Amino acid sequence: MTMLPSCTQKPIERTIPFEGIENGRELGGLVMPDGRCIRGGMLVRSGNLSKASDGDVAILKERFHLSDVYDFRFDAEAQADPDRPIDGVCITQLSTLPQAFIDGFSSGRADTTQVKAADFMEALARYAFDPRAQLMAKNLYPSIVTDTLSQQRYGAFLRGVLDAEGGVLWHCSQGKDRAGWGAAFVLAALGASRETIVEDFNQSNVFYAPYVDALSARVREMGGGEEELAFIRAMVGVSVENFESTLDLIEAQYGSLSAYLDKALGFTARAQELFKNKCLTI
Repeated sequence: MTMLPSCTQKPIERTIPFEGIENGRELGGLVMPDGRCIRGGMLVRSGNLSKASDGDVAILKERFHLSDVYDFRFDAEAQADPDRPIDGVCITQLSTLPQAFIDGFSSGRADTTQVKAADFMEALARYAFDPRAQLMAKNLYPSIVTDTLSQQRYGAFLRGVLDAEGGVLWHCSQGKDRAGWGAAFVLAALGASRETIVEDFNQSNVFYAPYVDALSARVREMGGGEEELAFIRAMVGVSVENFESTLDLIEAQYGSLSAYLDKALGFTARAQELFKNKCLTI
């Protein structure tokens, strides 16, 4: 596990040793271009909390003093695997997936909410050969960042993090795509470099590598090529290529991620400065 520098503080181990929560890590310890770093014990991204253990809850309460959870899943996902309630913690559901993708996911063509189940992995391998599923995977990130309702909800999320009295956790199903964009927006608001934002996003590929490798092997057995393998990498892990091309799209239209937060998400330059004052330390 990589230990990252954290200004004058002791190094922070970002990966969180959860028992039942997948893909959990904090943003504390990441260093910004101005030399400040994100305070530890404040900002957590993860998969859903449906299987959170007592030990996981203890970590969230004791290490992060958790006050708020933001769930980016749509209704059917949240109802199928509801988050474990945590005393004193407010859980807010803000679906950040455009409706067209909710319809596609609900139809079963590309739902990865049970990615570890052998029968579902076999079905997902078959979906990899569907041109419609391949196109949906390629269009997911641009659709998320350009959808008006998704923009409104990510903006509400950022304002909620700014106003939170304690630590904040945000998640989707696997904690990789929608939660990854949430983390990207948090990091952008804090002034992080593009390199830092991309590296944090890519860490989901480290966590899900065994599942990507296993399913990719199955797709190769079925005669799949690069298009099919790209689908598996995107749906079980994350597509860094698609992520970076979507960052390019944002920067081409708005000039910078910071300007996108202001103009598209309604998280103003003033709010971003307040956010930095709250979350960054020397």
